[in-house]
Amino acid sequence: MATKWNIDPTHSEVQFKIKHLVISTVTGQFNKFEGSLESDNDDFDGAKAEFQLESASIDTNVTDRDNHLKSAEFFDAEKFPYIKFTNGKLTKSGNNYKLMGDLTIKDNTKPITLDVEYGGSMVDGYGQNKAGFEITGKINRKEFGLTWNAVTEAGGVVVGDDVRLILNVQVTQS
Repeated sequence: MATKWNIDPTHSEVQFKIKHLVISTVTGQFNKFEGSLESDNDDFDGAKAEFQLESASIDTNVTDRDNHLKSAEFFDAEKFPYIKFTNGKLTKSGNNYKLMGDLTIKDNTKPITLDVEYGGSMVDGYGQNKAGFEITGKINRKEFGLTWNAVTEAGGVVVGDDVRLILNVQVTQS
């Protein structure tokens, strides 16, 4: 019988990093998200995963930039309110895991593979079973329809193509 685990948003974070002007890195996060794991095993090998976040919850600590990212030139948050990860499967690979599934941004769906470090499981002070994971990976934003860019006077680009993903996720057994 499968055990279901839900993301605890108060103990989880979804961050990204992207190059700006190819010389520095901008970090941002999404503040509203939810997801779950369903596993037949205590070690999560073979677990099914799904996840979605609200594209309008993007936060880079710069209001003007956040508004631009929510606009039709990037996420088009009004038309596409969610970024979704579906058909996810967690597969044990040595001491760590790979998470494979389909990522949908706007109306573009592509298969991706992310690296997962399992932090372990523990019962918290309220008797709830918890498990922790650090998930990392990289996607090319242009493959998901995020193609806006500008060229500087010196010929450089404003926004890099590769986006690094960093998710620290704690799940609670339901």
